[in-house]
Amino acid sequence: MKIGLLGCGTVGGALVALLDQEGDRLARLLGEPLEIGRILVRDPEKERVAPISKDLLTTQLSDVIDDGEIGLVVELLGPGDFALGAIRAALGAKKSVVTANKEILSTHFLELELAAEAASRDIFFEAAVAGGIPLIRALRVSLFGERLSRIVGIVNGTTNYILTKMQEEHISLDTALAEAQQLGYAEADPSGDLSGRDAASKLAIIASIAFGSHVDVEDVNVDGIWGITPSDFDFAERSGGVIKLLAQAERDIDDPDAPIRVEVFPAIVMSTHPLASVRGSFNAVFVEGSAVGQLMFSGPGAGGLPTASAVLADIIDAIKNLRTSTRASMSMVTDTRFVEDSSIDAVFALSVDVADAPGVLSQVSEVFGHHLVSIARMEQDELDGELAHLVFLTHRTHLSAIKATMAELADLDVIERSHKLLRVLE
Repeated sequence: MKIGLLGCGTVGGALVALLDQEGDRLARLLGEPLEIGRILVRDPEKERVAPISKDLLTTQLSDVIDDGEIGLVVELLGPGDFALGAIRAALGAKKSVVTANKEILSTHFLELELAAEAASRDIFFEAAVAGGIPLIRALRVSLFGERLSRIVGIVNGTTNYILTKMQEEHISLDTALAEAQQLGYAEADPSGDLSGRDAASKLAIIASIAFGSHVDVEDVNVDGIWGITPSDFDFAERSGGVIKLLAQAERDIDDPDAPIRVEVFPAIVMSTHPLASVRGSFNAVFVEGSAVGQLMFSGPGAGGLPTASAVLADIIDAIKNLRTSTRASMSMVTDTRFVEDSSIDAVFALSVDVADAPGVLSQVSEVFGHHLVSIARMEQDELDGELAHLVFLTHRTHLSAIKATMAELADLDVIERSHKLLRVLE
């Protein structure tokens, strides 16, 4: 049996190099070599880092799908309709699939799992979430019998790198982003990362596996890191924490029909929490279960070799299943219910720039009271003699109430600017 590789970019090239480097050892462990049969690329003449015979390269998907010696297809094409069609075609040809495509899985997970089931083949996707961290395998296998109540983590290395630089060097988001782009941590178009959409795609996959329920990326309540300023970090530091972009999924473990809460949001994480110490481009995921208690998985969330390592682990699992004519089945509840804003409660930090004049604070406080939002702490800093920066830390309150408060504050003449709303992870 041979492997068909779709795409040979950073991760694909690293996979080829890894197979070449570890080929003899893996052949001894598996009893047969792992051999690549065909590689689909856009440009066969392009120079590649890994040594690849041009005889393996093709620009035609059919050369991979119709090859009877290829029993496993590895899809590393990136987002898009072509990649989705390629996965469908591979499963339709009764080939197992390994993919790192979080965008496709977060919107077509149920469809592809059902297609794999119909073909009696596997679809594995460890590399789609958290890079080299073996999180999906742990959820699918090691924690399969565990009643999981909460998963919260840092699953986007780009935003974590930017927030770490802002915290440690007291620089703006734009400056930190430019540095991340220069070093290759951020794309030329970083909107998917900074908006929280990338993290939401990963969370949809995580929650689907963890809770056995179909979660689409559109079901995730998303807020990114646009608008966070150095002054937000100053307040977080005075409060005893740091700012992180978190992905969180929760469910009442005592009620199998309880709605699921799935969110991506920036938060002040108290320094006593393990996630507070996760720096740079690293990822970390905190898992809580009824019997196992609390677990944390951490490591490199991206990069060619770490991601290729996760792909290789999936390849080995898929080959073992093909040998024994078995598959890693997974059932998902399709009529999943989700928590509404009115049911989401937390502690929030909200800051505004206001006119530095008598009576302003009472006007702002009246808005909080109008929406039954209780203030636990307030700080005021003078900006330029005419403006003041107010920061409010609330008691636990509903997200819908704090959003209504922000909307009414924006209509006040004394409000010069509203800053980013931050959650507080205690």
